[in-house]
Amino acid sequence: MTDKSETFDYLNNKTVLVTGGGGSIGGELVKQLAALAVKRLIIFDIYENNAYFIAEEVGRAFPALKLHVLIGSVRDRARVFEIFERYRPDVVFHAAAHKHVPLMEASPAEAVKNNVFGTLNVAEAADMTGCERFVLISTDKAVAPTSVMGATKRLCEKVIFGINTKSSTAFACVRFGNVAASAGSVIPLFKRQISAGGPVTVTHPEVNRFFMSVSEAVSLVLTAGETASGGEIFVLDMGECVNIDSLARRMIEDAGLIPDVDIKIVYTGLRDGEKLNETDMLDDPELTPTQYSRIYVKVSSDGDFYPVEKLAHLRKIINTGECDVRGALRELVCDYEY
Repeated sequence: MTDKSETFDYLNNKTVLVTGGGGSIGGELVKQLAALAVKRLIIFDIYENNAYFIAEEVGRAFPALKLHVLIGSVRDRARVFEIFERYRPDVVFHAAAHKHVPLMEASPAEAVKNNVFGTLNVAEAADMTGCERFVLISTDKAVAPTSVMGATKRLCEKVIFGINTKSSTAFACVRFGNVAASAGSVIPLFKRQISAGGPVTVTHPEVNRFFMSVSEAVSLVLTAGETASGGEIFVLDMGECVNIDSLARRMIEDAGLIPDVDIKIVYTGLRDGEKLNETDMLDDPELTPTQYSRIYVKVSSDGDFYPVEKLAHLRKIINTGECDVRGALRELVCDYEY
């Protein structure tokens, strides 16, 4: 977690807004930002219970902080612009997104509405109200995407970089992999399954994933944001890849039980949109180290820009109920394979 004595110049005495501020990543952003010298902190989330609990925790720890909890959806353009016009945030961390890969495979239009057009709403509001800095929370699944979720997040990157080319706001994104304690992570799932006596479900014995603690990931996001001047893709070094089958067995043993004896392990097969191995983001030859350990960067190129006007066909498809959402995404994200 960010050291409470550490400050970032770009956040000092600023109004900071976190979309998805009640979620796993957004909530941790709120907690770490509260320990810094921000002037005002805004939690924006559609789910009031999570936002309320995060606000209660932060309010107790930092009673002098000017904290606002605002309920609404990033899909609701009028609500987004209302908030930006009223509070005029200086810095935005955009964490709101649909992130669950199999669920988004089943509901691709909803992924597009929330991830792509929700991001567009927030980014255009930031641009029009003179926001200084906008940081998109992205994912390793945006690299050579094989899922709807990954493709929509890649398109989010292209959208903000398109806006960045003509904006005074500095738009950047940070890509990282799975966070260990997030709501959709296998780790809390395995814990629940072990507590229930099993079975523990693993998709494939050879599936591998990168993991980082949520506090560490967010601390690196805040650090990356300090160096953003517009158009950067920051990539976090996620460390060594973890075999999920081995992880499940180790967690069973840590609970004092024997895998395949006390707790059965069931292999369920890869789900729609899932890769056997996530792409190692550090393999990108365009990446260069930053002055900060575990943070790499590349400057977005022409292929990373996407004019907002070209989203018209995608918008038509999701609004008219046409079924070829994946085909429309493929036209906009050329390396998306499904």
